[in-house]
Amino acid sequence: MPQADDARAEGPRRTAFDWTDAEARRRAEAGLVRTLRPRAAESELLDLASNDYLGLTRRPEVTEAAAEAARRWGAGATGSRLVTGTTRLHARLERELAEFCGFEAALVLSSGYAANLAALTALGRRDSLIVSDASNHASIVDGCRLARAETAVVPHADPESVRKTLEARPELRALVVSDSVFSVDGDKAPLPELADACRVYGAGLVVDDAHGFGVLGDGGRGALHEAGLAGDEDVVATLTLSKSLGSQGGAVLGPARVIEHLVNTARTFIFDTGLAPAAAGGALASLRLIAAEPALAGRARTVATTLYELLTAAGLTAARPDAAVVSVRAPSPEVALRWAADCRAQGLAVGCFRPPSVPDGISRLRLTARADLTDAELQRAVDTILRTAPAAG
Repeated sequence: MPQADDARAEGPRRTAFDWTDAEARRRAEAGLVRTLRPRAAESELLDLASNDYLGLTRRPEVTEAAAEAARRWGAGATGSRLVTGTTRLHARLERELAEFCGFEAALVLSSGYAANLAALTALGRRDSLIVSDASNHASIVDGCRLARAETAVVPHADPESVRKTLEARPELRALVVSDSVFSVDGDKAPLPELADACRVYGAGLVVDDAHGFGVLGDGGRGALHEAGLAGDEDVVATLTLSKSLGSQGGAVLGPARVIEHLVNTARTFIFDTGLAPAAAGGALASLRLIAAEPALAGRARTVATTLYELLTAAGLTAARPDAAVVSVRAPSPEVALRWAADCRAQGLAVGCFRPPSVPDGISRLRLTARADLTDAELQRAVDTILRTAPAAG
């Protein structure tokens, strides 16, 4: 042992995390460095980068409800939901959320990420098969890993591959999991076909409706409501409170017996501090606004379609949006970064998706079609994107 100590002393001194320097160099060479950019409370930028699809996060009714909840219930939930972290406000939000979306029951968690982990780990057991779309969100991917079930990744939006995988399985239990609207290109999953496959082969269907809730369905009730699947006994939905509701948190919706099972077995629910009352209060106020203003959902879709039509008419390559996400292709990660930076310099904030965040390796600008954008703001956004677009070839 002393000889080993001497050998270490003779060489250059190393520390446990020196390897991260090499990783940082690799990212820099590939143009994949991510940086945090703190934003000010007030900004002159036109925002097409956030997920505030309905423009509710700053509505006075929402911010006042959040503030009132904090004044009444405190800044934090004070504990896990099973100890002190469940307030009457949480229960009210769950009841109204389930009723609005057409499900029997709902369970609110601290994030949409936690909601996906809860659903998949509680329902996908070791002796189960999970069939997952190749373009599913990272939280679904991580949920499949943590569930420790056998996972089969099938081609994107391919119900026939789902059928074949379910038919060939040896496992008694199975889940099919998919985003309702995929966050990269904004396309919808073939939910009716997936549900048919599940019913033929006795599988449950779990759908992450993060990008469909508030935008699709009657008055924004979500993609499952639009597909006629909300409330079915073999269907579970997850969603986030941070997009169309402009707040924070996540939820799982489904049959009451499934929600009861999650309460007793989902680790991201049992061992996590409950959602802060301010977030619950803000989300509840937004939910009531959506119910009172059903035209918001249609306006978000109209803005998305208009963005797509104007940009493609000008020669850009974009994916036709099924909800509120408009994806515009860029030739490389470096060009995408520069394009987004040029837009920002001219007063427009846009998202920038690059590998490894995009499974197909294609870099994009990602635009959020908000319901509160005026026609003038929409035209300004299009003009800025076209003016800063990379030259062809």
